[in-house]
Amino acid sequence: MRAHASSVARFMSAEFGVIREGGNAVCDKPVAAGKSSLDLIDKEKALALMDIQPDWRFADLACGPGDYSIEIARRVGEAGIVYAVDLWREGIEALGRLIAARGIGNIETVWADIRSRLPFADRSIDACLLATILHDLPAADRPSTLRETARILKPAGVLNIIEFKKTGRGPGPPQRVRLDEQDIEALVTPFGFTRLDGSEVGEFLYLLKYEK
Repeated sequence: MRAHASSVARFMSAEFGVIREGGNAVCDKPVAAGKSSLDLIDKEKALALMDIQPDWRFADLACGPGDYSIEIARRVGEAGIVYAVDLWREGIEALGRLIAARGIGNIETVWADIRSRLPFADRSIDACLLATILHDLPAADRPSTLRETARILKPAGVLNIIEFKKTGRGPGPPQRVRLDEQDIEALVTPFGFTRLDGSEVGEFLYLLKYEK
């Protein structure tokens, strides 16, 4: 297993689950840590829409427990690599133990803050996933997240976004914090993303696919 740890967890807000002590940010458990929407979606439909290619370098940003990372790793194959990125250090360490126990060699865990500079070179990633994370970020931090995502993606790289439908039904966050498709379009367009596709991927969630 290839392992990678990065100490870029910083500049955090209490809303995103960080406590400040003496002016220094101390990482706490992010608000959605440990949760995964994978069980709520039509997995095969979502993965088919992502059209993941063998040998891709794929970044699962704010990966949580790593459920999506493991599914994606099956599709990029031995020639590809999935970077499972999260600020929740306990979760990243648990995922590292899990993939080691399963003998999964094409997932690399990365402890990092997706709103700060990520430990990847410019234009080095084929595709990214932001699965049910944008609604959890403070509004002021969403642009920095998307700017950094655009930086690391290759030309014609793909950004996949999964979010809860903006209704009052089902599991997920309160309706007032959910993002509909128009909200996502307004967020990503300033960073040079063009919509390729999109679809419902379950009763309560949708997926939008963008090209850089």
